[in-house]
Amino acid sequence: MIPAVPATVDGGVHDGAQSANAPLLPETSLKGQRPPARQKRPSTVLPAIAWTVLLLALAGLVVYRQGHGGGQAAAPGDQVAAAGRVVEVAASRGVVQGVSEKSTAPALLGGGAYDWTNAMLAWQRTAFHFQPQKNWMNDPNGPLYYKGWYHLFYQWNPDGAVWGNITWGHAVSRDLVHWLHLPLAMVPDHWYDINGVWTGSATQLPDGRIMMLYTGSTEDGVQVQLLAEPADPSDPLLRRWAKSEANPVLVPPPGVGLTDFRDPTTAWLNPADKAWRIAIGSKNQEHAGLALVYSTEDFVHYDLLPTLLHVVQGTGMWECVDFYPVSAELAAGVGLDTSAAPGPGVKHVLKASLDYDRNDYYAIGTYDPATDRWAPDDAAIDVGIGLRYDYGKFYASKTFYDPVGRRRVLWGWIGESDSERADVLKGWASLQSIPRTVLMDTKTGSNLLQWPVVEVENLRMRGKRFDGLDLQPGSVVPLDVGRATQLDIEAVFQVQAGAAAAGSVAAGAEAPYNCSASAGAAGRGLLGPFGLLVVADDSLSEQTAVYFYLVRGADGKLSTHFCQDAFRSSRANDLVKAVYGSSVPVLTGEDLSVRILVDHSIVESFAQGGRTCITSRVYPTKAIYDSARVFLFNNATNVNVTAKSIKIWELNSAYIRPYPDSS
Repeated sequence: MIPAVPATVDGGVHDGAQSANAPLLPETSLKGQRPPARQKRPSTVLPAIAWTVLLLALAGLVVYRQGHGGGQAAAPGDQVAAAGRVVEVAASRGVVQGVSEKSTAPALLGGGAYDWTNAMLAWQRTAFHFQPQKNWMNDPNGPLYYKGWYHLFYQWNPDGAVWGNITWGHAVSRDLVHWLHLPLAMVPDHWYDINGVWTGSATQLPDGRIMMLYTGSTEDGVQVQLLAEPADPSDPLLRRWAKSEANPVLVPPPGVGLTDFRDPTTAWLNPADKAWRIAIGSKNQEHAGLALVYSTEDFVHYDLLPTLLHVVQGTGMWECVDFYPVSAELAAGVGLDTSAAPGPGVKHVLKASLDYDRNDYYAIGTYDPATDRWAPDDAAIDVGIGLRYDYGKFYASKTFYDPVGRRRVLWGWIGESDSERADVLKGWASLQSIPRTVLMDTKTGSNLLQWPVVEVENLRMRGKRFDGLDLQPGSVVPLDVGRATQLDIEAVFQVQAGAAAAGSVAAGAEAPYNCSASAGAAGRGLLGPFGLLVVADDSLSEQTAVYFYLVRGADGKLSTHFCQDAFRSSRANDLVKAVYGSSVPVLTGEDLSVRILVDHSIVESFAQGGRTCITSRVYPTKAIYDSARVFLFNNATNVNVTAKSIKIWELNSAYIRPYPDSS
């Protein structure tokens, strides 16, 4: 085994390590704040059509039994999680009910069920990413800041670790990192949402009132829009919600499919007529994705406007549409309220979650309040055919404006890449991404910058630094960082001056590169790949590579690709293992930089200040607990790389637990 490189600075990178006795949340008086009892979902009788669907689904169940396939023997003293159990797994979830696919089964290539041990499954639970105590979670809903608390609502199944029985979970935080679970905010208890309380958004009015619009699935499976308001606006925790007597406030208009009408946006105030606008995702008969626009003055009565906010051919159903302004001013550095008026120095972002490929696409453009139309700055990278928030496992995202931090904050649903069988065994599924600030990249003028909220840095404990490490072609360098399952890594690389040009010119232009179609970190080129290996074991039999890959095109110009390779992340065979990534803009004079957050089974990476982001779920069987390691590598054939600066902090666990007396 190659000895690990010692740090040049140990413990001196960041002196803000938390005291063992320091409170994990700001002190809050709990006097007189006893929450009400948890709401119970009433029993209902499903209509005949739902029973038909259920029977068809049962007919398609795939039954996995413990020990089937190429399972590995359990470690001494450990127990195979599935011993003596049979776990039934559905071939598909959500599609029949009119939403995007919620199961990984269609993407798994088979190979049998791995013999996961209890220790392996327990390690996968994250330490500083938000997740419920148990069961299934998906879309973030209605995030907002209210009377000193950040609120996050989310799609949750109170009955199990697979999609279904969707209610609204609810948690609050003082800092977007430490969270307290509250009782359910809303449950499916009316005819108009009995088949699911689905995605929605919050709008705070100038007088402080909150309007929560969300999609409900009726007893007949029709998608309708619904309104709820806090039952007690004086309660900063917003523990009780009242559904409007006017519900449903919107039904699918003529020409829109009954299951193609969902996910209302946060409302914005149109400066032209002082009325509110909301957008709702849909598609037309030609499979074009689109956003409908409605006008309202009271959030109960609505007028469908004759124009579409935007439409893009061939993109299919738009889910979870988001629409918000960003500052284009060079020195702004702050977010904008959703109702910020269009004008010089203001651009608008339109984002859609595409049902057909389950990725989040965005584009930057101009909103005309007089016509209620939005147009992209560059039609070649329009919504659904161009830029993405994240090139990995990231979907159904939602932003909100934080008036305290004067910032726009982004959440994304991070689903699993393992099997439903494993999720049922471990008792939970899915995470929320680390909340990210969103700004326009005023240097390029063509993309957004996403970055973990600054509060994440308060979790930093011991830090180590490595400077000026030379990486020869074909080299792998272990780094001595101690425990390596909860990390914050900042790395800066330099390619040897002149080597890129000389090497490429001598060999001629290289073929175009595509992260997802490549061999990952094992595929060698003249100028890449090079970067870091995280969640790796000593022998590198398990590793997740985060890397750059440079290619010189026929025009002589270099293009930079940023990729994340999970091909070798685990020895298990019942996983979706992929290489994710895209090109990343690198301006003249810039070094190559990346920030990586490692939190057990999730790796989130941000290249060039957040111009390109990638999230992967990883499920190692060996590189867990004290066996996880970090390495530098250079697998290029023709260039020396210098790790100019590597800073690595171990991160503390976040305080995520039930609010006192919230049962």
